[in-house]
Amino acid sequence: MTILVYCLIALLSLLFIWVTYNQFFMPRLAGQSTIDQEKPLVSILVPMRDEEANVVDLIKNLSALTYSNLEFIFLDDQSTDSTSQLTRQEAHQLRNLKLLSGEDLPAGWVGKVHACHQLSQQANGAYLLFLDADVRLAPTTIEQAIALIKSQEAGLLTGFPRFPVSGLLAKLLVPMQHVLIYLHLPLYLANRTTYVTASAAHGSFMFFESMTYRSIGGHQSVKESLVEDVHLARAIKKSGARACLANVTEHVTCYMYHQNRDVWQGFSKNAFPGIGRSYLLAVSIICLYSALFIFPLILAGFAYTIAWYYALPLLISLGIRLVIDQLANQKNWIWLLMPFSALAFILILMKSMALAWSKSGFTWKGRTYS
Repeated sequence: MTILVYCLIALLSLLFIWVTYNQFFMPRLAGQSTIDQEKPLVSILVPMRDEEANVVDLIKNLSALTYSNLEFIFLDDQSTDSTSQLTRQEAHQLRNLKLLSGEDLPAGWVGKVHACHQLSQQANGAYLLFLDADVRLAPTTIEQAIALIKSQEAGLLTGFPRFPVSGLLAKLLVPMQHVLIYLHLPLYLANRTTYVTASAAHGSFMFFESMTYRSIGGHQSVKESLVEDVHLARAIKKSGARACLANVTEHVTCYMYHQNRDVWQGFSKNAFPGIGRSYLLAVSIICLYSALFIFPLILAGFAYTIAWYYALPLLISLGIRLVIDQLANQKNWIWLLMPFSALAFILILMKSMALAWSKSGFTWKGRTYS
């Protein structure tokens, strides 16, 4: 047992060093400033389906952007609530706002992907920013995004936003998105090379150079994907261009999932498809997270009865999470929940696997996908 504890301490210590090292290869959006005096047109493209809770605040937020050459195109994807009415009511706050009515979903397409495809067909910008309705931007985000995508010589700039969370399940699962990136993605390969496997993206903030986006076939090239953001990043790299995954948490905030039901459905839809529907990889992740983040909590219970260092694995694993939460601008006490977050992630991955195995499909916003 003691040898096992020593091995776990060593492994977690190496993981702590890895996270600390890995983060240096993720550039920050903050601190960039554009030197392009021509101010190329940027199209801000927002797909919406039943977004009445977000659209008013989104329009108010976008009206505060300081970049002067913008066009705004929203698409109401057959909402059943007052999304369209509220958009028209608040449209006067934005210059050049166009509201599209979404077409019927064709066979073989995922809903959001089809909505983004329709938006791209109406966009005129040199840059295309696909933005989710639950995202809020800092005023200088566009200038800094242009500067960073140019400095990185990339065709795509994306990043995982800051996630203010409410509700227990959201606190456990939503910030885990950052954990997965810093733990599993070699950021040097992701950002300095066109190595396709080392790719990640967040669909709530996808900032494309328009010519590169269109050269890969845009969203039509990933029309069946439930994780279209990752597949678009891979397509960018396959074309020979680079995709930049940046730390955007100081400028991009995503109020992701308001109810526990949405958290459960949303992550059930993405968890297993997000790892390529590989059962071997899923089982490996379940074993790894059980050993690294859940078992240390059990060991810590023996710190008083056997030896004090039985608590070290838990302390180191919490330290890893604390570092990641600081990088992610997640400034609450949520890092203390890491063992329970790992357990929730394992359960959601198992649920996602079960949905795929049973072929019952993944359901989101009234639509079911295989």
